[in-house]
Amino acid sequence: MPKAKIHSGAAKRFKKTASGYKRKSAYKSHILTKMTTKRKRQLRGTSMIHKSDVVLVDRMLRAK
Repeated sequence: MPKAKIHSGAAKRFKKTASGYKRKSAYKSHILTKMTTKRKRQLRGTSMIHKSDVVLVDRMLRAK
């Protein structure tokens, strides 16, 4: 039986925590000169993924 591989893109983007998965904000990688300082500051940090997406991320990461 071959080894089940996880989705490598999802493994780089989501981190498992006790209460679910945490993720970074989008739109914070490049072309930031046109974005206001307030917007860039608000995109800092991490947040939890929505409960409707937990099943999909679980499947990509072979968590269950």
